Amino acid sequence: MAKLSDLNSPSRAFPLEHTRNIGIAAHIDAGKTTTTERILFYTGVVHKMGEVHDGTATTDWMEQERERGITITAAAISAGWKTKEGYFADIDHRINIIDTPGHVDFTAEVERSLRVLDGAVAVFCAVAGVQPQSETVWRQMNKYGVPRVAFVNKMDRTGADYFGAVDDIRTKLKGNAHPLFIPIGQGEEFKGMIDLIKNIAYLYDETDPKGMKFDTIEIPEGQKKEAAEWRTKLIEGLADFDDVLAAKYLDGQEVTIDEMRTGIRKATLSLNFIGVIPGSAFKNKGVQMLLDCVVDFLPSPVDMRPQKAFVDDGDTEIAIGPDDKAKVIGLCFKLWSDPHVGQLVFYRVYRGQLKKGEALYNPRTRKNERISRIVLLRAMDREEIDVAYSGDICAIIGPKDIATGDTLTAEDDLILEKTTFAEPVISMSIEPNSKGDQERLSIGLQRLAQEDPTFRVTSNPETGQTLISGMGELHLEIIVDRLKREFKVEAKSGKPQISYRETINLASEGVGKFIRQSGGRGQYGHVEIKLEPNPVVGRDPEYKAEQVINEIVGGVIPKEFIKPATEGILEAANNGTVAGYPVINFTARIVFGSFHEVDSNEMAFKMAGIFAFKEAMKEAKPILLEPIMKVEVVTPEEYQGDIMGDLNRRRGQIQGMETKGGLCNIDARVPLAEMFGYSTDVRSLSKGRASYSMEPGTYEPVPAQILKQVVETSSRAPART
Repeated sequence: MAKLSDLNSPSRAFPLEHTRNIGIAAHIDAGKTTTTERILFYTGVVHKMGEVHDGTATTDWMEQERERGITITAAAISAGWKTKEGYFADIDHRINIIDTPGHVDFTAEVERSLRVLDGAVAVFCAVAGVQPQSETVWRQMNKYGVPRVAFVNKMDRTGADYFGAVDDIRTKLKGNAHPLFIPIGQGEEFKGMIDLIKNIAYLYDETDPKGMKFDTIEIPEGQKKEAAEWRTKLIEGLADFDDVLAAKYLDGQEVTIDEMRTGIRKATLSLNFIGVIPGSAFKNKGVQMLLDCVVDFLPSPVDMRPQKAFVDDGDTEIAIGPDDKAKVIGLCFKLWSDPHVGQLVFYRVYRGQLKKGEALYNPRTRKNERISRIVLLRAMDREEIDVAYSGDICAIIGPKDIATGDTLTAEDDLILEKTTFAEPVISMSIEPNSKGDQERLSIGLQRLAQEDPTFRVTSNPETGQTLISGMGELHLEIIVDRLKREFKVEAKSGKPQISYRETINLASEGVGKFIRQSGGRGQYGHVEIKLEPNPVVGRDPEYKAEQVINEIVGGVIPKEFIKPATEGILEAANNGTVAGYPVINFTARIVFGSFHEVDSNEMAFKMAGIFAFKEAMKEAKPILLEPIMKVEVVTPEEYQGDIMGDLNRRRGQIQGMETKGGLCNIDARVPLAEMFGYSTDVRSLSKGRASYSMEPGTYEPVPAQILKQVVETSSRAPART
């Protein structure tokens, strides 16, 4: 196979239509990384299959990933694939793959990956079906309009239920899922699959442990009726989105293989259809068929809707589509500190050609950044290239002042639509073991915060404590471990703290005046606001509605002072009046004010905005909110009662239960404050046989009996007079 860089030579050796930018995403332990590893083997990128369980997976290259057997950071890798049949038979395709984490603590890795991908493979466990993080990933795919296929993995496992998983996708995820293949056998009997498009079967050669050999046979006699029924359902499902196919089907005419492929591709790209493929990545079955489906049914960059870019004024929207001849523009979607080359910037080229040695403009910093090197990635192996084209995903070396979500462009006044991330839900203090480590700690925290948009570093001005905040205990545990390994910092961390929030229940008004006169030019700012609540209870955790609206008429506050007044209001909202936590979900309307021709300035109006918000909060009936987690526990039935009792003691609310294959799935909502140390407790209650997962749910009011304790122990609580 040609080198990947040959596929992207200066003359572009193949059309853009033959590029696929895909993500592999799923719930933790569904088999994403093993699936990716098999893709790399069958495409010739690696010549030996790595395994997650023995720490040799190509895309799990971090020490922590190999030790823990989980994916922590999204790994990008490029591969080539040539289908033997279908639309693109015998044509090289480049598939840029991003293997994403399954653990909810690292959901930002999934979010920023899906932002720059064109298609996705959603991996499901054939035994467990749709799991909590499956739902989160699915929502993220919907958010970015990512066409996808589904791979039902672990078909070799006892209790595997392919059609149950398909039904789960339909009922729990509301996806229009249709099998493209059905299995020949399940569990230990899984030995092949029936292709519903071509009406043939594939039987794997059990003497070939690598899964390279399989025979194409007629559909087994015992499954002909079943296959015919599922093929009819597939055609009926496609007929809803393809008039030509529908007309032929209704007339009783035979639908051809090419017509089915056309219908599947059309419906997939329009987000109306999910094709499903069975397999067992660990047993090397089904992955080649999955690759064919990626090429045949998932989009190339030219199939995707244009990206939104905004002129620097923020009001004018421009559509950005792939065009090699236009000026280059792309998104920096991930940063990584590499010990050998420094900072790697993962970059999606949306338009134009990215060339080594050129300088691109960053609209956020208003600076030019030099592109010293461009590399294609194979996890942490790299292949240098001189140019990257529209639709490519690469890494660049050279930019200095850069952050996740930055645009780099040859057009000074364009900026791509930003990616939004969930807010951290947990914090803890951190300090170096010795004063000599203080500088290294600061540098390490700064770099890690640059890389990870859900990791925050703040300082408490009263105590001098440094606080780190993230998406969960594991997230912060990995951060502390990385400080030790990568930055050689020995640090002590405190007990985890909850990221509470505050909101308001009543509409109120506030007047803020900042007047200083001390001889000569003084200070004068006057702002009046109306503060209104926006509903928060029961909202999605990513929902955020902190708005400041300018309703000034008649010029009583000049336009240039509205922005600092707004900044003051939002700054004041960072410290609520109940326990000092950020105030969320409110609308503040600037309705009146006044200014002085000589004494008014931006600082005076910022201070007036702060005072107006604090004044309005006094009558707004503020309340404290706590993060509620969606918790799923999977346990053998005999431990169900003990685990449910323990969840109830943690102020949990049981939402539902489902028993499948001797295992009980318990769905609950539990305050994050009650979940510390749960991994140890659930193992103890089940003799190590239960597992659990949790993800952010909603923010809900803190009960009265808990409120007093939170306020008394909060270092953020405002002083009482």
